[in-house]
Amino acid sequence: MKYNIYRITTLIGLLILSVSCGSSKKAIPQLKPSTDNVTLTSSSTDVAFKTGAENFESYLPLLKDKSVGIVTNQTGILSKEKHLVDFLIEQNINLQKIYAPEHGFRGTADAGELIVDGKDTKTNLPIISLYGNNKKPKPEQLEGIDILVFDLQDVGARFYTYISSLHYVMEACAENNIPLLVLDRPNPNGTIIDGPILEKEHKSFVGMHEIPVLHGMTIGEYAKMINGERWLKDTIQCDLKVAPCLNYSHDMKYSLPVKPSPNLPNDQSINLYASLCFFEGVNVSLGRGTEKQFQIYGSPFLPESEFDFSFTPQPNFGAKDPVHNGKLCFGEDLTEIRKVHRLELKWLLKAYENTADKTIFFNDFFTKLSGTKKLREQIEAGMTEKEIRKTWQEGLEQFKEVRKKYLIYE
Repeated sequence: MKYNIYRITTLIGLLILSVSCGSSKKAIPQLKPSTDNVTLTSSSTDVAFKTGAENFESYLPLLKDKSVGIVTNQTGILSKEKHLVDFLIEQNINLQKIYAPEHGFRGTADAGELIVDGKDTKTNLPIISLYGNNKKPKPEQLEGIDILVFDLQDVGARFYTYISSLHYVMEACAENNIPLLVLDRPNPNGTIIDGPILEKEHKSFVGMHEIPVLHGMTIGEYAKMINGERWLKDTIQCDLKVAPCLNYSHDMKYSLPVKPSPNLPNDQSINLYASLCFFEGVNVSLGRGTEKQFQIYGSPFLPESEFDFSFTPQPNFGAKDPVHNGKLCFGEDLTEIRKVHRLELKWLLKAYENTADKTIFFNDFFTKLSGTKKLREQIEAGMTEKEIRKTWQEGLEQFKEVRKKYLIYE
């Protein structure tokens, strides 16, 4: 089925109506027409927003009479909080295996915590962990699978590891001749394209590709980019299909119905995530071990005279051993600030400037997060945020041109 697009252009006072073939239904203008045979289409005339998982008619025919595996977690839900796994079973889809990313199938594990294989107690389906030493599904783990479904909620940041899992899943599918179906979901930071471009010598699981920190793409669009730019090993490509969201545009406000991971509890934390995640690479807490994760920052090394907010991290759900565990930290509370529309460096720079012993500020993880050694060098050299941001611009403009080729939505 095809999305119908009506375009009205004015040329020397002449109104020309270009009518799509075979239908007088209303168009869904937010969805661009597919020209690459990757984005699935739908005949739905529903004007309500739907995620790719809720866009049933576009993908269920691909799964009928197939042995299906699914990469998902607690974010793979439908509008009434029914999990996609349960829905597919109700539709008599032959689900064989669940593959779980960082934080596990139910999304309860700490960042970086070892996840072991097991079984889902509700469906009795085997669960295969795609984290730790098994980031990429092995051929034997894909045995008997005719098609693999990928449904994870991303937050639009390079170091959020669900897109790294996507890379390895695509690679495994390509190597084992298994089609991959990505069910698209909105990017809650979908209008922001910002930050330093990763340099390939600093590639890691928290940064797989030469993109900025905030990429401004949905996970379906990003999958198309991985395939189209031939970023998989040996430049191979997988047989990719994307079930798109309906009635979605990048600037649409979207509040996630469930936490995408244990330490992103609300919209504010998701919006501030990319800016505050740099604190993972320095001696400053970003609120793990509190109820305000990614909404506050502080350190025992910051002076009380300059920071009137304080907190003490303690072990809790999602942070069994938080940074500065049990120590009084001084910093800032950002829970009530307005939504940010770029990658903010001001809090990182303020913390650095107010740390007396700067030799203990950075750790080795900072370069992996930033994707370049330059950012640390620029901060240590005393460059202002404006000066640092100026050095990103050429790379960002180049990325935006590449990004255009893979967009599904306006």
